[in-house]
Amino acid sequence: MTTYPLTFPSLGISKSTFGLARATSSTVSPFTFNQQVYKFSGSRWEGSVTFRPATHAQAANIKAFLAELDGQYGTFTYGDPDAIAKGKLGAGGGTPLVKGGSQTGTTLNIDGCSNNITGWLKKGDYFSLGSGSAQRLYMLVADANTNGSGETTLEFRPALRSSPADNASVEITSPRGVFRLAGNMQDWSSNHVPLYEITISFVEAISE
Repeated sequence: MTTYPLTFPSLGISKSTFGLARATSSTVSPFTFNQQVYKFSGSRWEGSVTFRPATHAQAANIKAFLAELDGQYGTFTYGDPDAIAKGKLGAGGGTPLVKGGSQTGTTLNIDGCSNNITGWLKKGDYFSLGSGSAQRLYMLVADANTNGSGETTLEFRPALRSSPADNASVEITSPRGVFRLAGNMQDWSSNHVPLYEITISFVEAISE
């Protein structure tokens, strides 16, 4: 029996896109060109992946992965592949934990980090909270420096989807979120060699 989220296939990636979609609206006066912009609360990660050309045996794992997702029904874990492959920009270190419950918004107080580190994490670094189907991915928009007690405040986007519990783990080594396919039809093509070419598009799975 399938248990979601699935693990993303390990076959190499030749090209990927990844970014944050925001729910905003704008109107422009046809007379003055003045703009009115409103920011709604909606936001989600979106992306696409093109796998490296694969033999029949190599492609079998990807094809089975797509079939097991049952279109947009199933979910899988995923993180920005460049960030995971190249690692953090910051020094990291320690065992970071949420410091205090009931936190909301786009900042998070944490502790358990290495002490007195300038650039413990740097803007552009990712972290994640939660596990299983509740994993959520966030990106820092400001450097995070730790004090002598290993504490710091993370400033990030998107906003917290729910308040993490006090002492919940903060994942900085291999941060991932939960995603689902962007459409229900997923196919693949092959050439005369034969080598398979497979591209998939996906969006963050949000159910709150």
